[in-house]
Amino acid sequence: MAYEIERKFLVSGPFKEHATSCSHIMQGYISSGNGRTVRVRIRDEKGYLTIKGPSGVDGLARYEFETEIALTDARDLIRIAEPGIIDKHRYLVPSGDGRHVWEIDEFHGDNDGLILAEVELESLTDSCEKPDFIGREVTGDRRFYNSHMRKNPFCLWKDDI
Repeated sequence: MAYEIERKFLVSGPFKEHATSCSHIMQGYISSGNGRTVRVRIRDEKGYLTIKGPSGVDGLARYEFETEIALTDARDLIRIAEPGIIDKHRYLVPSGDGRHVWEIDEFHGDNDGLILAEVELESLTDSCEKPDFIGREVTGDRRFYNSHMRKNPFCLWKDDI
């Protein structure tokens, strides 16, 4: 089984000048509930289907299976997805030690104004150098899960953070 181990943070400063790439992502959810999701994603001109299992209590690790699918299939699946499409730009920023890559998501639409940083780790005890633009950690806070934000967008609760 493939597990993803990641930590998630709010972004509190400029980051784009450090990015080595940027891509546009549209994603929808075919099924979501009880912490499990089946997601379809279009990233630039490629399609992906992803299945994720529930997170542990700390929100750090969860099962993830992802496979590339035909772009036409991804477009068709997004049309039949549950209501609420996530629209974002993703920037990749290498860490200072070169061991990790930060994925910075700048959200649009009803989630406009939210910028999140994620870093995938090798193990639960792995650590990563944090760039200056990294703010408060939100790992495990379900409000910041994309599957949650499609139903409860940032515009409805941004004043609470």
